[in-house]
Amino acid sequence: MFKIRLILDWTLYRLALLLAAPLIPLRLLWRGRRERGYWRHWAERLALGPAPVTGALWIHAVSVGEMRAAQPLIAALRTAHPDSPVLLTCMTPTGRATAESLYGGFAHIVYLPYDYAWLVRRFLRRLKPRVGILMETELWPNLIRAAARAGVPLVLANARLSERSARGYARLPALTRASLQRIDSIAAQTEADAARLLKLGAASVHVTGNLKFDIAPPTDQLERGAAWKAAWGARPVLLAASTREGEELPLLRAFSDAAPVDVLLVLVPRHPQRFDAVAALVESTGLPYQRRSVAEGTALNPGTRVLLGDSLGELFAYYAACDAAFVGGSLQPLGGQNLIEAASVGRPVLVGPYTYNFEEATQRAIDAGAALRVNDAADLLENALKLLGDGPMRARMGEAGLAFAARHRGAATRVAELVSALV
Repeated sequence: MFKIRLILDWTLYRLALLLAAPLIPLRLLWRGRRERGYWRHWAERLALGPAPVTGALWIHAVSVGEMRAAQPLIAALRTAHPDSPVLLTCMTPTGRATAESLYGGFAHIVYLPYDYAWLVRRFLRRLKPRVGILMETELWPNLIRAAARAGVPLVLANARLSERSARGYARLPALTRASLQRIDSIAAQTEADAARLLKLGAASVHVTGNLKFDIAPPTDQLERGAAWKAAWGARPVLLAASTREGEELPLLRAFSDAAPVDVLLVLVPRHPQRFDAVAALVESTGLPYQRRSVAEGTALNPGTRVLLGDSLGELFAYYAACDAAFVGGSLQPLGGQNLIEAASVGRPVLVGPYTYNFEEATQRAIDAGAALRVNDAADLLENALKLLGDGPMRARMGEAGLAFAARHRGAATRVAELVSALV
């Protein structure tokens, strides 16, 4: 029965890929209208062009969050295997830009080809990696199958699987089971993630913790944030970090209605292609604002109510410059974003009701007294203003955040040991 279901699942998956094939170049062209990086390096997406390296430790991180989460693991692997080259693959221009800024001095960086059997076979044949590390939950059936046939061991690192994602994978149960069982080792973030992966058919699952706890705030960014805060004066600063579409306008309206004029809102959209659109939203509210890219090196206007963070790679600096931080993707049903970075800088954190992609870390932060959950934009502003006016409470939450972040470190060493056992 399993074999029949597997044949059916493979047929459905391959049919979906076949139907999607004509749309891929159209999608790249369309997305390139707003983010020009999609118009470059097309040959890599087809596994063409010269092979940058062979025999590398290969890490695949689809975009920005996964690429940043890989930092402590990559550092641990370079220490354990100093003579091995490092190959990084991604799927988005922002992920590539993040890889180049963090690892460009030593790593080879290319796009991973789409999950067509002949493309991933060619990718593996040309680059011959020693081991493949797939960050978080990147289950590409053709890639996983091709790696198994080519003798490339695979590790699923920092694996997380929400209930919603598990239900999605369960729609093709036999294909998901076969793919998971071809992965040599799975390093799950939490017991709940491990249980969901085992239920879907995974064979070798270890609970190693969340790599994001091991990311140390860079000293240069902490210093930059402190310099910004000093330049902004004694104004209370509320940071809205990694906001997503549908969150900014309600937040801006609530801020306009409720916030005293001396409070500064620093608004940092998660996706850079939305910077201009968010600027237009701020203008529509009539709130005086400046853009970080324009304000660089100049004093902030005392009348500025909103500072638009339209720069990449400075999130730790923004956390260091604020008094309280809202972590976005959580006011709309988008699953939330990582709050660990804010906690590791010692800032009190606010999150919305939708945090299912980071549920365990979020709940642990709330239980530790490092974070507060709010219901909507108005509730966010009410609680944020209370925090901004209560220094002792901010200090308690900040200290709780530092302790919370320190308590859960160590995942990088554990995952690196799993990888090294396969190399």
